[in-house]
Amino acid sequence: MSSTQSPLVSKALAYAAAAHGSIDHVRKYTGEPYIHHPIEVMEIVSSVPHTEDMLAAALLHDTIEDTSVTPEDINREFGPTIAKLVMELTDQCHEGNRAARKSAEAVRLSSVSRDAQTIKLADFISNTRSILRHDPGFAKVYLREKAQVLAVMTSGDASLYSLATSLTECAEATAESLLSSRGN
Repeated sequence: MSSTQSPLVSKALAYAAAAHGSIDHVRKYTGEPYIHHPIEVMEIVSSVPHTEDMLAAALLHDTIEDTSVTPEDINREFGPTIAKLVMELTDQCHEGNRAARKSAEAVRLSSVSRDAQTIKLADFISNTRSILRHDPGFAKVYLREKAQVLAVMTSGDASLYSLATSLTECAEATAESLLSSRGN
């Protein structure tokens, strides 16, 4: 992370780190502190045209979904613009089996703001890299779901959309190759 980050981004980083740290949240495959993922997402977002609100929301994107933080907490601490972005990034679909939930989430994501789609693309890029590296069996399922979302989530940053799309396509072949080489 840059040593020249804004006070807003610094506050969001500290807040997200505390929220994830309070539950000893770690990355599934590596066991590293979870905050590494939101930082990576924020860094990907920072590589394209962005606002400070987008960087803060990228850092906070999993706090409501994964910790005890509420939408009201985000609104109180960061204001309505960032709270809206974080809610757009928070999974809203909890009914039905996995396929039904992911399909409903794809529809929902198709209509979120351009800024939220840009952050979600960065999230997909980060997660795809990690899942492919550590769980090629699950990657096949995950990549099918992401392809479904990418087909309808087309308003985000064009360069991240292109990267997410090509990464998804290449990762499918890589997952197949890894599974074959492991005898799965």
